[in-house]
Amino acid sequence: MELRPFSGTYLTDPAAIWRDLLDGPERVHYAEDLGLWLITRHTDVRNALGDSEAFSNALTLLPIYDMCPEALSIVMEIDAPPTTAAADAPTHTRTRRALRATFPNTSARVNEQYGAIVRRRVDELVSRLVARRGTVVDLVSDFAAELPLLVIVDLLGVPAEDVPAIKNWSDGQIALIWGQPEPEEQVRLARGLLDFWRYCQKLVTLRVQDADAGDDFISKALRYRAGDDEILTENEVASFAFNLLVAGHETTSGLIAHGLDNALSVPSRWERLVENPSGVAAFVEETLRFGPAIDGWLRVTTRDVAIGDTTIPAGSRCLLLLGAANRDAATFAHPDVFDPHRADVREHLSFGYGPHFCIGAALARLEAQVALTHLTAAVPGLRLAPEHASSFKPNVGFRAHNALPVFVETFAQMDDRTPRAA
Repeated sequence: MELRPFSGTYLTDPAAIWRDLLDGPERVHYAEDLGLWLITRHTDVRNALGDSEAFSNALTLLPIYDMCPEALSIVMEIDAPPTTAAADAPTHTRTRRALRATFPNTSARVNEQYGAIVRRRVDELVSRLVARRGTVVDLVSDFAAELPLLVIVDLLGVPAEDVPAIKNWSDGQIALIWGQPEPEEQVRLARGLLDFWRYCQKLVTLRVQDADAGDDFISKALRYRAGDDEILTENEVASFAFNLLVAGHETTSGLIAHGLDNALSVPSRWERLVENPSGVAAFVEETLRFGPAIDGWLRVTTRDVAIGDTTIPAGSRCLLLLGAANRDAATFAHPDVFDPHRADVREHLSFGYGPHFCIGAALARLEAQVALTHLTAAVPGLRLAPEHASSFKPNVGFRAHNALPVFVETFAQMDDRTPRAA
C-alpha cells in the first residue's frame, strides 16, 4: 500500500487515512512509497515505544528519503552527538538523567520555575491580538507559532534578535527530515541546519567563557556537567540546545493551533470554554489525543519483530502512527468523537511512552492551557474566518496547520461589522 502523506487527503484529513488502516485486518502495513513499515494500533505502538532494545532510536532523525549527495555532504559536517530523541542506552540513560536534573518535568516544577515566563509571554501576545480587534489575524503565525518559541528562547537564554533565524532553522530541520524537498531545497535546508548546529555550539562556548551562574537551561546544564565529560560533554549540552530549540516549540505550536481549531471550528465548544475556563485542561488533553502535533515517529528494528501475522525484518525503519493509535477503538470509546469529558483520554500516546517519554510534556500542557484560558477571557468573540478550511503542511510526522485565520472580537456578542484584513 501507499501512505501518500505529502498530498491529497493526508493534508486535510489524516484521520480518514488512519481509520482505513485501523479498520483493516492487518496490524502492520508496508508503505511502498516511503519504504517504511506502519504500526498503527495502540497496543503495538505503545509496545514499540517502550521497547528500545527491539526498536532503536538510532535513525529517528535521519531523513525518510535518499538525500542528494551535496546535501548529504553538508549534513555529515554536523557532529551533534545523540542525546535525546536519537539516542539509545547507555547514552540515553546518562543524558536523560542530566535532563531530568536540569529541566523541570512535572506540572508543579514547571509552574514554579517557568509559569511566570509563560504567563508573561501569553499576556504579551494576547494584548497584541486585542489591539487588532476588528481585523482578521492568522493565529498560527501571530500566536501559536510564536508563543512556544518565545518561551523556549527565554528558558535557554537566547538573544531576542536571534529568534527569526531560529524559527527559520527549526522549520527547515523539520522540512529536511520529515518532508520531501527537491534536491536544490535539500541543499539550502542542509546549510541552514549546519548553521543552526554551529549557532548552538557558539551559545555553549559563550556560556563557558562567561563562567557566570545564569539561571538559563544552558548554564544549568554546564553546572551539572561540572567540567566532567563522563557526566556530560560540552557538545552534548549544545546538542540539548539543538534539540530543545526545535522540539521545545514546534510541537507545542502544533498543540496550541490544534486546540484553537478544535474549539473555534465548533462555536459551541469555544462558548463553553469562555463560560467555564476550568474545562480548559480537559480540552487540551482531548486535543492531544484527537490530533497530536506529532502523529508519526520513527524507529528502526534491531532484530526481526513479529506483530500479529507479520514479521518486520531486522534493520527496517518503522513509522509509529501515534495519531492512528490515539483513534484505536480497542482503547478509546467512540475514538473519532471529540469529547473532553472522556474517561480514557490519558491513554493517548501523543507524548510518547517509556524511556523516551517527552521531557517537555508538562511545559507543553502549561503553555496550551494558559494560552486558551487567557484567550477565552480576553477575546471571547474570537471566531474563524468564514472561508477557512483546515489544511496541513506536507510532512510525514509533524502535523502543522498552514494557517488559522480568525476575526478578532473582544465581545462575545457580535455586531454587524465586516472583518477587514490585517
